[in-house]
Amino acid sequence: MKKGKADLQIIIEGCQKGDRQCQKSVFEIFYGKMLGVCYRYASDADEAKDMAQEGFILAFQKIEDFAGTGSFEGWLRRIVVNKSIDIIRRKKLKTFSIDAYEGYDLEEEKEEDESIYSGIKKEIIFEAIQKLSPAYRTVFNLYIIEGYSHKEIADELNISVGTSKSNLAKARGKLKISLKKHLNYHNVEK
Repeated sequence: MKKGKADLQIIIEGCQKGDRQCQKSVFEIFYGKMLGVCYRYASDADEAKDMAQEGFILAFQKIEDFAGTGSFEGWLRRIVVNKSIDIIRRKKLKTFSIDAYEGYDLEEEKEEDESIYSGIKKEIIFEAIQKLSPAYRTVFNLYIIEGYSHKEIADELNISVGTSKSNLAKARGKLKISLKKHLNYHNVEK
């Protein structure tokens, strides 16, 4: 169901007035995208659906705060991401307190020719990200996908900036290993 900008504005205004039909329309328009966002943080499909559901509930509770000055989708996405982080925090993941990766140079990592990964299908990359530990996956998604700084990640997850950097570096390392195995496996098959 594709809605124009004017149609969406009318639907949002209806949501701000508590109109259930308008809420249903917003849910139908954005559920797929927001579920995709949640899959990046969740351990499984059920957890992703719970995150999306709770994100929408919170969005509808806060929809009066949406001033219409920016993208509604961006506003909604931010709420869904923050709700996903809250859910992860509720699980009290102790893995976020992993010691900092002393001596690890993120600049050094960038020297590798990453073009070898360009032929890998998105589904394979997504699957590799899903196999990361919750701590690594969360920091990776917040930094790489959502564009958070390490300071913002540290504040959101109640960890140190060093732990955020460490978890990102380790996530990248594990992803590279996983994707190289995939490449090597498929190059041997040819």
